[in-house]
Parts: sequence; C-alpha cells; structure tokens
Amino acid sequence: MSFWRKIAGLAARKVDEAECDVCPPGLPGEDPAFSTAVTALGAKLAKADGEAHAAEYDAFHTVFQADPASEGNIRRLYQLARQTTRGFEGYARRLRKRYGACPQLLEDVLDGLFHIAASDGVVTGDELAYLERVSELFGLSPLTFRRVKATHLGAANDDPYVILGVAPDASDADVRAAWRAQLAEAHPDRARSRGLPAEFVEVAEAKASAINAAYDQIQRERKSLSLEGAA
Repeated sequence: MSFWRKIAGLAARKVDEAECDVCPPGLPGEDPAFSTAVTALGAKLAKADGEAHAAEYDAFHTVFQADPASEGNIRRLYQLARQTTRGFEGYARRLRKRYGACPQLLEDVLDGLFHIAASDGVVTGDELAYLERVSELFGLSPLTFRRVKATHLGAANDDPYVILGVAPDASDADVRAAWRAQLAEAHPDRARSRGLPAEFVEVAEAKASAINAAYDQIQRERKSLSLEGAA
C-alpha cells in the first residue's frame, strides 16, 4: 500500500510531476476535499456488502493514516458515511474532477479501496461492483481495473493475459511481442527438431493452440472496448 504510506507524510512530500500531466490543486494530504472523498468512499465500500465491519475501519485507518489532529473528524465522517452506499458516485466524480490529471493517484486510491474490501477475508460481488463503478468514475480503463483486481484477488489460470504473461493493460505492441515469443518457444516444430516423442509434440501443439486462443481473445476484447469507447 505504498500510496497510503505516502499520504501519511504528505506535508513533506510533493506529488511527483512525472506522475501527472498537470499538477493537482495542492497536495492530496493537505486537501480537505481529498480526505473527505477518500474517507467517504472507504466507508461506503464497507457498507456495499450489506454490513460494515469494524475490521474494515481498522483497515481503512491502517492505510489512510490521518494526522492525530484530524483523526477524530475522520472517524466521525467515516461512521456517518458508512450508514449507506448512497452518494458514493458523487465523491468519486469529485476526486476525478480534482485529480483527473493524475491517473496514477486515482489508481492508488482504488488500490487502497481493494485493500479495505479484502480486510474481512472476502470480497463480495457487491463490493466488486462498487469498486468497478468507482474505477469507471475515476476514468480508469477496464483493463487497468482488471490488473488492479488481479493484483489483489489473483487472476484465473485461463485468463488470456496470464497465459501470455502480460498485464491486462499492457500495450498492444507488448501483447503481440509476448504472443510471438511464447508461440516461438512452444511451437511444435521445436519439439520435432529436438527429436522428442509424438506425445511431446502433441503437448506442444495444445500449448501453441492455447497461446493463439489467448491472443485472439485479447484482440476481440480490445476491439470490443474500442468500439464501446467510440460509441
């Protein structure tokens, strides 16, 4: 949770300009609107699965360490906000409006929210829907959300990105390079050239087929996302 540790000492830190196209309006840790929005999002996330557990506030407090002078206000806001999930979209939009030029900052907020969701040992479908909606309102791509989700919850073994060994938001060029490298390594002709038995050739053929299928799936998914984005 590197971002949240950064927040704890933001009075002495400036946002890395390399992370932003345009500097945000002041330091996040010194921005009351930032603290309010992040606290409300964390609290309302705790209610997304129907119950707000004490462990979730503990997780929030661990990753978002308010300064001692503000801690009481943060706790009171959290207790109020966690009564309902209503209104969370407004807080997410507010963060995007103020920090949209720093997508890495918003991704780190999403990262922290995933940590809170998992603090009670399980991330429910309702919590995942909440997190995905927050990511969408932040302006993060579906592929970025997929990567952050996989970081916290793991990816399925049949996920095409797992098969190719690349991140879900890797560039098209990197995906193609990974596909070509994996296919070259697994190509059945390599097994034949090494004089391996027919069984090994069959395994290589199956692996090459899976690699091609994964690449085709990624291509279809990305084309679909592009069409949706253009609509």
